[in-house]
Amino acid sequence: MDLSSLKPNEGAVSDRFRVGRGHGSGNGKTSGRGQKGQKARSGGLPRPGFEGGQMPLYRRIPKRGFTNYNHLDIVGVNVSALDGFKDGDEITVEGLIEAGIIKNPRDGVKILGNGEISKKLTVKVNGFTASAKEKIEAAGGTCEVI
Repeated sequence: MDLSSLKPNEGAVSDRFRVGRGHGSGNGKTSGRGQKGQKARSGGLPRPGFEGGQMPLYRRIPKRGFTNYNHLDIVGVNVSALDGFKDGDEITVEGLIEAGIIKNPRDGVKILGNGEISKKLTVKVNGFTASAKEKIEAAGGTCEVI
């Protein structure tokens, strides 16, 4: 078998049906569009969402609030998650991904103060809460904002 011997299954492909080719074709005169009316005209279908003049759904439902396009999607990591690293380690965003603590850093990683830490670590991420910074430094580590 090679590419030149491939062909579609029997009945899978049919010839394009050409309308408007006279009465003998079975689809002449009005070309299958019936008699007059909006759908018989060229370009004759209303736009998507048109409800015949009734107020359309997308205008009837209430709109509330707004979407801030400048917001940052920050991933939070608790201090207790850092206790799995070895004493004296340098923790970066890449290190957190390799350890399986986070999957996607999105717009940045922030260390949160939930839990306890007992190891001296150098943590280099995008942000820290005040309580997280306090706990890391109390354990002898350092916090560095990148």
